[in-house]
Amino acid sequence: MSRQRLKIKVETQQSDQKARPIVIVGAGHMGSAFARGLAAAGLGNRLVLIDPALTPAAANAFRKMGALVAKNARAIDGTNPQALILAVKPQLMASIAPAYADAAQNALVISIAAGTTIQRLNHWLNTPAALVRSMPNLPASIGKGITAAFTPSTIKPAQKKLAEQLLKAVGDLIWLDDENQLNAVTAVSGSGPAYAFLLTESLAAAAQRMGLPPTVAQVLARKTIEGAAAMLSATKIEPASLRKSVTSPGGTTQAALNVLMSESLFERLIGDAIEAATLRATELARIE
Repeated sequence: MSRQRLKIKVETQQSDQKARPIVIVGAGHMGSAFARGLAAAGLGNRLVLIDPALTPAAANAFRKMGALVAKNARAIDGTNPQALILAVKPQLMASIAPAYADAAQNALVISIAAGTTIQRLNHWLNTPAALVRSMPNLPASIGKGITAAFTPSTIKPAQKKLAEQLLKAVGDLIWLDDENQLNAVTAVSGSGPAYAFLLTESLAAAAQRMGLPPTVAQVLARKTIEGAAAMLSATKIEPASLRKSVTSPGGTTQAALNVLMSESLFERLIGDAIEAATLRATELARIE
């Protein structure tokens, strides 16, 4: 047995129920975000991160948080984790999840893989104690994410409370009543940051075409999106009302909106994009 595996087992045996390990499988953008969020919440010394592709620098960064780092599921044999967060790509879930079936039998399992259904997770994990399917988004990496989650009604209150604690470590949380809604969530909030980044790119490119220097264009575009987002966060006023507050009749904003809103052009374009992303999330659910 490796020294690391022995350390995990000894620490687990010496601790009480509340100190059981929290295992994160996959240390990409989302897995790393959860590790940072949970470490900030004081749970760093309970974290075990498993990813065969971790660079030495990344592994050292996680160790500084108090986490243990491992290459595969064998590192947690016999450790009785309290929770497993599966932060792997949906296309890899079928090949990775079965290795954690034993660990899942007495654990809360949270999946953040798009299009990966509760039914399939139950199959790969041999029906774990509790399952939560969730969709966070990239701002989770700075603690500003929004996560939507679904869990079967059979989950125990304590397990759901634990799921809330873990998911809220990276931002806000919304519970869904229907698992099928997660495909639309993936398209709206999961992919949504990319739409905001594209808008920022487009504003900057248009500013340059109007004669502004590239550096000025970039700063104006970024700060405009940042400020608008901050206003949405700071007030409960509806976005449509905020838009109208910026739009003087016959002014420059009205001239721009006449183009964007002509024949619902902008609305239709966004709608088509969301529909395409939702369809892709549905297709991912069919990948074996």
